[in-house]
Amino acid sequence: MKVAIFGAGAIGGMMGVKLASAGAELSVVARGPHLAAMQASGLTLIEGESRTTVHPRATADAGELGPQDYVIVTLKAHSLPAAAPDIAKMMGPHTALVTAINGVPYWYFHGLDGPHRDRRVQSVDPGGTLWDILPPGQAIGCVVYPAAEVTAPGTITHGYGDRFSLGEPDGTRSPRVEALSKLLISAGLKAPVRPRIRDEIWVKLWGNLCFNPVSALTGATLATITGRPDLRALCRAMMLEAQVIAESLGTRFAVALEKRIDGAAEVGEHKTSMLQDLERGRPMEIDALLGAVVELGTITGHPTPTCDTVLALVRQRAREAGCYDR
Repeated sequence: MKVAIFGAGAIGGMMGVKLASAGAELSVVARGPHLAAMQASGLTLIEGESRTTVHPRATADAGELGPQDYVIVTLKAHSLPAAAPDIAKMMGPHTALVTAINGVPYWYFHGLDGPHRDRRVQSVDPGGTLWDILPPGQAIGCVVYPAAEVTAPGTITHGYGDRFSLGEPDGTRSPRVEALSKLLISAGLKAPVRPRIRDEIWVKLWGNLCFNPVSALTGATLATITGRPDLRALCRAMMLEAQVIAESLGTRFAVALEKRIDGAAEVGEHKTSMLQDLERGRPMEIDALLGAVVELGTITGHPTPTCDTVLALVRQRAREAGCYDR
């Protein structure tokens, strides 16, 4: 099975080592010192005392690789539009595009029953170009739960978590999603196939849409945000606005709101990815995590006054830091 990972950083690198160890014909697309290290010495995954090194085909030019069975994209959402033409070079008519990306996916409305069927989400797909370049009918949803870090060029350290939930946008258990699930499971990962992948996307997004921007605005960890009554109330208000939107689109939440907040509290003194990006001067996932939620509120006719306010503030905070260019 030919598998290419585009953006083989922390999560992509972790998946790559696991998949190559399970027998996949692996290629990775990366850049800079990380790419150079993989080309020279392979890709290494550290898990506790365990250290595994594989030697995938590594390149900066996706066009060298040709059509794949699966292309797994582990970029952050804001990087996807610019990368789409290169990703398309690995896409044949039967290639599955696995979007292991946080937030509302560009294919969200593909095949979704209701008045908004096949609508394009401008916050994550400006101008609808992703939809045209990477046909949504080839996409498989993927919700990522592990935490990992690039601790040195060519080296990934796996922190915790081993689940990658998969799902076809139309809810079917297609041969291609079943085959990918079996491959990931054989690699030692959990890879359930979900008939309602959007439900799981929303449960993860439910926390990300509030904890990430509030963390970026305040510098607070998850423990502080969930432990202070005022910040917890702010997050609850944002989550309630989002819940109304999601449910109007057919989403079913399998977990209660307070339990979702409590789950974040259990993570403890953790800085969200958005806060880490702000501190390091990197582009922030504002639109996929919150901007798209506000857009969906407008589309469905549900007001989002709290989310609107936080979105305006975090966008300006990011602009001031050079981490947001819209």
